[in-house]
Amino acid sequence: MDTKQEIREFLTSRRARITPEQAGLRSYGSRRVPGLRREEVAVLAGVSVPYYTRLERGDANGVSDSVLDALARALGLDDAERAHLFDLARAAQPTPSRPRRRQAKPHVRPEIQWTLDAITGAAAFVSNERLDLLAANDLGRALFSELYAAPARPVNTARFVFLDPRAEATFGDWERVAGESVAILRSAAGRDPHNRELSDLVGELATQSEAFRTRWAAHDVRFHNTGVKHFNHPVVGDLHLTYNRLDLAADPGLTLFTYTAEPGSRSEEALKLLGSWAATVDPAESARATDHS
Repeated sequence: MDTKQEIREFLTSRRARITPEQAGLRSYGSRRVPGLRREEVAVLAGVSVPYYTRLERGDANGVSDSVLDALARALGLDDAERAHLFDLARAAQPTPSRPRRRQAKPHVRPEIQWTLDAITGAAAFVSNERLDLLAANDLGRALFSELYAAPARPVNTARFVFLDPRAEATFGDWERVAGESVAILRSAAGRDPHNRELSDLVGELATQSEAFRTRWAAHDVRFHNTGVKHFNHPVVGDLHLTYNRLDLAADPGLTLFTYTAEPGSRSEEALKLLGSWAATVDPAESARATDHS
């Protein structure tokens, strides 16, 4: 990842979405570009125009946290965007030259798998920042049976969303899932710009998917901590499930997600039915058989 280019495009894209009126400024004359002008951002952030111009050109060498905070306020950044700006600025600081590094093969400790298996009534899985599904309980494999049907390992959510024709039928809110997937990868790239596996995945998706390229160019980022997702499961039909994220402190970069249904809801009944189905079949094998029938 070219950090200077990332800073330039991120700041430009955030500046372009804010009108002077939204920022509490009076607008004068015609405007050739949408959003705020550079000098207006500089005024709002309390820095000189040349200094902000240098920052927006990607030169964040030596920028202080206080200036970054001021920029975040001036541009109306949310918590995820603010964290991303700090990550990019950190990555821009001069360090000894180093090549893109290849991560060690993802490893989930046996104790984590035991924990997953002990979770009943909820789908649970462990993921990394590249959106690989590295481990799951039976209900988790059943919920994501369409993903597990693909031969590639590890199973990857982003690859399924953008490259598998079954994805739009699997996710009832595909547009939102697609946007979230890209935003999560963009955030991860800002935190770890030298991660070769992540860069390779982004390159693969950008080469093969126009939908991915369009969303990647928007420079949107987000935290993926909790929310509701809508699934169209081939066995039990519609499911509206709440997900929650638990970071594994002893395993940096790994996260445990749980998907649960509201008690007494139709989704809870469907999730219980899915659990019964998972207890009698191999979800991945069943999905492959359905796919080839």
